[in-house]
Amino acid sequence: MGVDLKDLLSRKPLELEELKGKVIAIDGFNALYQFLSIIRGADGQPLKDRSGRITGHLSGLLYRNSNLLEMGVKPVYVFDGMPPSLKEVEISRRRAVKEEAVKKYEEAIKRGDVERARTYAQATAHLKDEMVQEAKTLLALMGIPWVQAPSEGEAQAAHLTVKGDAWAVGSQDYDSLLFGATRLVRNLTISGKRKLPNKPVYVKISPELIELKESLAKLGITRTQLIDMSVLMGTDFNPDGLKGVGPKTAIKMIKERGCLENMIHELRDSGFTVDPLEIRGIFTSPKVTDDYQLRWKGVDVEGVVHFLCHERDFNEERVKRALDKTMGEVEKVLKPPTLDAFLRS
Repeated sequence: MGVDLKDLLSRKPLELEELKGKVIAIDGFNALYQFLSIIRGADGQPLKDRSGRITGHLSGLLYRNSNLLEMGVKPVYVFDGMPPSLKEVEISRRRAVKEEAVKKYEEAIKRGDVERARTYAQATAHLKDEMVQEAKTLLALMGIPWVQAPSEGEAQAAHLTVKGDAWAVGSQDYDSLLFGATRLVRNLTISGKRKLPNKPVYVKISPELIELKESLAKLGITRTQLIDMSVLMGTDFNPDGLKGVGPKTAIKMIKERGCLENMIHELRDSGFTVDPLEIRGIFTSPKVTDDYQLRWKGVDVEGVVHFLCHERDFNEERVKRALDKTMGEVEKVLKPPTLDAFLRS
């Protein structure tokens, strides 16, 4: 999902401790899909409560946010609204991929190939409306604010950084940079490792920071040109892009021609059916809102326990233990500074 810019952008290793006191606008759908894909049983089946309701997304939110809060990070989650009409092709493509993955999963189970089955199962993750509402409920009980975007969540998260209401966007995708995010933090994980696709191998990972201004300076291009490059490579709004055009070719084309306006006829002759300037406009003038309030509150331990343990069959001891380790740091973040502390600052 999203544009693959990893080979072009300047990245810096980052320790979670460096994010203490900073607001990170987390792409909610990106995070929930990650939890639903990874948090599964040995055979790839999603975790469920006794009523058959999937709970992996709630488990991921509980433990990741407990870790972030313990580190003094101030997360705010941003959830997608109505996607632009141009995204329908990509949405249909993802739906087809999931359907194919379901078939391959069932075939692998019949063969007794549990490892392969689990790999296919991760690609079948489906985020339902009720899961999003459950996520919002848990976040509220944990005292973590969330924002409902009118359209693309990454656009809204980027808007928070531009306004100075968030220090960075937290996401695995790079699209928030196209929407103008000042900073992007990737790999906000609590495990410190990630499984390689299609391999029974885990690699160590650490959070990394990408600063838009620095990356653009090193590439010698503007943000608009970065968007134009991405349109050539293919975005969520034109998945195919130009055949055979990757990051290196795209940046060469943009540096030679300057912008998409100078390539309109060439693009149309190459079978580019979507108006490239319309795609650019989604990134440069996204639908966002200023109707939000970012307020972090104390954790409602009793409410979280009731929601997760009494209603969703989570282990009460584990839930309380996860919450207990966050309480002291959350109180420090919420506690107003004293006059003495102010005078010493």
